[in-house]
Amino acid sequence: MTESIARTWRRSSYSGADNACMEILIPPPLGRAPIRDSKVPHGHVIDFPDTAWNSFVEAVRRNGTPGTPRH
Repeated sequence: MTESIARTWRRSSYSGADNACMEILIPPPLGRAPIRDSKVPHGHVIDFPDTAWNSFVEAVRRNGTPGTPRH
């Protein structure tokens, strides 16, 4: 028997009032990281391998967001 998993799109905490940000599917499918534009929820989804997405997130955490002063 296969159980279905309830998934939902989670918006970035950096999303402003105009919703100009990205969303990720939580929980992500195994081995994947689906990302979409929060302004176009029925638009295209970019499906990254989870290893690539994790590397990107770690690089941002380590180096900060481009164009944003580090504290």
